Amino acid sequence: MIHHWPIRVYYEDTDLAGIVYYANYLRFIERARSEMVREAGVDQTAMKAAGLVFAVRRVEADYLSPARYDDQIEVRTRLTDVKGASFVMPQEVWRDDTLLFRATVTVVVLNAEGRAARLPADIRAKLEPFTADVSP
Repeated sequence: MIHHWPIRVYYEDTDLAGIVYYANYLRFIERARSEMVREAGVDQTAMKAAGLVFAVRRVEADYLSPARYDDQIEVRTRLTDVKGASFVMPQEVWRDDTLLFRATVTVVVLNAEGRAARLPADIRAKLEPFTADVSP
């Protein structure tokens, strides 16, 4: 299953040229990942209270075409390569049928000491509907 999260591009998201500033794509995909995890039923506040957090370990990004002020865009997120303490989240930003941005984000689970920790089985089960075996 792919998670879809719509975004409107605001003036504050753009640079002097009127296109989305490159770093803002990272903000867009971060919010979409958070919304996907929330929709899956994972309570990150409760995770933190239990001594676990998600952290981004790696981002590989491709900027393909610019988004502009007032565009309605959509972030599409899925989950692949679920391992003991990490998983990969391929994400794409689309405007209608045009792919604008693509990123592959590796997320790890960290304990309170900042060390890798196993993804708890209950959280893994909640995220399972978003897994996909297709390549990004």
